[in-house]
This record gives sequence, structure tokens and C-alpha cells, in this order.
Amino acid sequence: MNDIKDKLRTHIEKMISLTDDEFSWIYEHFTFQEFKKNELIFEEGQPVKHVYFVLSGLVVLSYTDRDAKQHLISFAMEDWWETDFVAFYSKSRSTFALKCIENTKMLCLTLDHFEKLCATIQKMEHFFLKKSIAGHIGSQQRILLFLTSSAKQRYEHMITNHPALVQRIPKSMLASYLGVSRETLSRIL
Repeated sequence: MNDIKDKLRTHIEKMISLTDDEFSWIYEHFTFQEFKKNELIFEEGQPVKHVYFVLSGLVVLSYTDRDAKQHLISFAMEDWWETDFVAFYSKSRSTFALKCIENTKMLCLTLDHFEKLCATIQKMEHFFLKKSIAGHIGSQQRILLFLTSSAKQRYEHMITNHPALVQRIPKSMLASYLGVSRETLSRIL
């Protein structure tokens, strides 16, 4: 359990410093969960009760349209946070599904605990604000990349910015995420 605590503390302290007492109190608000490869953490239409901090493993957030076509929204690996943020914050049902690509261990934080952490320790509010801004910037960059770049440029961007992630994603998922067919991705590689 100390390894889990250390991973969370190291992650948070990349942005803010905490006393031992502050961190102990923060850690009490998280729960630990393990998921198996291919297990759904939540699916479309379900309530989303947690934001997840990935300790180990890999997950994918996806959306299935009316034609049953699956669109890959994002991936999350170690030290990343993931959930359906709209459903989490609005206490509504998910538009997305969150599935494990690998066996995955996570720390889970409810909205009530999230709000309590932010209200009680201003540094945590600052931490989550910085994480939210970084996520928003990443989403805008991805949209712009899709609007202005070729498939090859999108792949090169992934390789440059997330080389470890690219190595772990099945090629069919990587192709889908980049908005190309598996054949097109093979030609790019």
C-alpha cells in the first residue's frame, strides 16, 4: 500500500508541496480498485461516480455512435487521470465507455470527496485546476491536429509526444484513434 501512496504523492507533488498530515488526509479520500484486461469500468448510459487516477495499466475512453461505430476519445496510462468528466461533474449518465486495455490498478475519487479536497486544502484546488487546464489544452490540440494535419502528421505527433503509449496500444486502436484505417496506418509505419 505504501507504493500506491508514494505514486499518488509523487504525482501530486510534481505541482504542489504537501505536508505529511495533508497528504495522509488527502489519501483517505481515495479508494483503490483493480480491473482486468477488457473489463468495462463504466459503459454508456451508466452513472459515473469516480474520477480515476491510473496507478498501473492502460484504459481507453470511447463513444459508440448510432451506427454502432466506436470512436476512441482518449487513452490513459500511469500517472494520468480519466473519466467521463461531463457525467462525473454533472452527476449524469455517461456518454462514453471506459475500458481496460491491460490489467489496471486505479485510485478512485468521488465527486463529494473531490469537492471536499478542493474546499479544504486550497493547494488541491490549484492542483486539480492545473490538471484540468492541461487536459483542456490537450483536447484543443487534438481537435486542431485532426482539422489541419495528415494521418502521417497525427501519427508523428503521437510518436513524439507519447512514445510509451504508442508502444502499448494495439495497432487497430491506434488507427482508430488517429482517424485512419488499419491499412493506412500500416502504410504510414
